[in-house]
Amino acid sequence: MRHVVVTTPQTFLRAANPDDVERITDLHTLARTAYYQAGGLSYADLASPESRSGRQESWMRAIQSDDRTVLCAERESELVGILAMGPPNDADVDPVSAGQLYQVHVRPGLWGLGIGSHLHAAFVQFLRDASLATGVVEAWERNGRAQAFYARHGWRPDGHHRPGPGNARYVRMRLSLDLEAHPGQGDHLAAEPGGRKGY
Repeated sequence: MRHVVVTTPQTFLRAANPDDVERITDLHTLARTAYYQAGGLSYADLASPESRSGRQESWMRAIQSDDRTVLCAERESELVGILAMGPPNDADVDPVSAGQLYQVHVRPGLWGLGIGSHLHAAFVQFLRDASLATGVVEAWERNGRAQAFYARHGWRPDGHHRPGPGNARYVRMRLSLDLEAHPGQGDHLAAEPGGRKGY
């Protein structure tokens, strides 16, 4: 696993470790509940202990994986964001030229403070460090805030989609580093790849 560390005046990004899994799972649960509920899913559909346990196990696997990178964003020792990235999931995406942003979440209540932009910058640096020209991400189509965030950062839908919860699709987007936009303001984003090698 790569160890990426980025420091800003307010936010510190560091590699996650197994001791972080409980806090990561808690933050992920809060974030996904916020955007799925905003998209019309009920709390009962989102709050099962079994699904939380599955997320916790998946995060542990990701942190311990040799080909995944998981970063924690902290402010004053509080976990405020998480990022997971690595090789692409889909067979039609060339791993020689592309990397995937699997998960990126900012703690609800802290949106708009630039945390998401710092996490996005770390993903872009991950691509550059690996000499990858393209990023891919999936976003739930009812999560308009996430899609707007990605669009401001230069991501565009590539026409690929697959079924998601609530009869709404996951939409795949791509980022070309050559066409990358300047980071925009705001930072609520969430890629939720529906459990495929996901969390």
